[in-house]
Amino acid sequence: MDVGLIFYHFYQLGIAFVLALPIAYNREHRANGAGLRTFPLVAISACAFMLVGRDVYQGGGAEARVMYGIVTGIGFIGGGAIIKTSRYVAGTATAAGIWLVGALGVSVAYARYEISIVLSVMGFLIFQFAGPMKKQGELEEH
Repeated sequence: MDVGLIFYHFYQLGIAFVLALPIAYNREHRANGAGLRTFPLVAISACAFMLVGRDVYQGGGAEARVMYGIVTGIGFIGGGAIIKTSRYVAGTATAAGIWLVGALGVSVAYARYEISIVLSVMGFLIFQFAGPMKKQGELEEH
């Protein structure tokens, strides 16, 4: 067991956790459903899967398959956040946010902090300020 590696992975997962919090906080207070638990868990899980994939598998093709699995799995989770009736569709923004924090987690795993910071800031700003710009008559997630 490499203690230095444990601290490195704790550091990486901590960054993914912290960067997911602004989006999670917004969703917790504006949407019914996914929030302070779901978004950070998706971010750290995506980061962890990618960290393991990078350590276990050698080569870009293997890592791409791990990333493909992460993207597919997060899409499945996001699909569960969408509710469709004959009158409206709800949860699409939350589903997109779940996908966004998954990408955030993967970018942290590759130490692409600039990408993950931009994703966190842009995601938060979109959730925080784009709601009032929606057309009237659309179901709005609060």
